[in-house]
Amino acid sequence: MDVYGANATNETGSYFRNNVWWWRPLWDYCYENYEVARKVEHGHSNDGDGLDATDSKVLGQLLLNDIADGTVGNYERQYNAELAELDREYCKYCNGTGIRKDEVGNDMGYATEELSPEVAMLTGRTHGSCNACSGVGTTENFALSYPFSTENVKAFAEFLMECGGFSIC
Repeated sequence: MDVYGANATNETGSYFRNNVWWWRPLWDYCYENYEVARKVEHGHSNDGDGLDATDSKVLGQLLLNDIADGTVGNYERQYNAELAELDREYCKYCNGTGIRKDEVGNDMGYATEELSPEVAMLTGRTHGSCNACSGVGTTENFALSYPFSTENVKAFAEFLMECGGFSIC
């Protein structure tokens, strides 16, 4: 998401960028923890919603306080621990077989592709693969696509302190 600050004369407060994968957990943290963030009705949309200068500064200070007292670090550890516990997902490209036999799989020769010794040991076969799951029939849980870090929260908080209000575009 592109987050534009109203204070374009200040480098720190003029622009904050996260791709959708980083933005979603960052905004979820803000929304879940701070009433002021709930003033943004469309925090996961790029329709121009945002906060004014006062509310931006309030949110920035709340985030900085949570970083300083360890709240954000604890949240990050808990978030990552929960992600680490997620089960792998059934591979939709090979229907969990480890061998991709659809049009793409056939065109790319996955059905006859030789497996690495590691995957062969895991699967009990020497041939037949899938580019999505490497031939094992499962993929990482999709939720792992959404990282959260204290460093990202800090960068956003610093932006908020200087932006003079923002809009998400």
